[in-house]
Amino acid sequence: MTAATVRLWNAEEGWGVIDSEETPGGCWASFSVIEMPGFRSLTAGDSVTLEWEAVEDQDGFKYVALRVIPSQDEPEG
Repeated sequence: MTAATVRLWNAEEGWGVIDSEETPGGCWASFSVIEMPGFRSLTAGDSVTLEWEAVEDQDGFKYVALRVIPSQDEPEG
């Protein structure tokens, strides 16, 4: 898991792009394939924790989110 920032977020259409140091160019996130409580409340600029995998290429992205957790939902400790 790595710290990341939401770049684009389209809750209505079910997709987003998330940036982190480990995912140059952004990480594609589709709501149907990620576990993310409260995802509809995210907006561009929000901080999140990202779990991702590298893929050959999907819609121009080389990284796909496996799980995204809004910072306010992270467990303390």
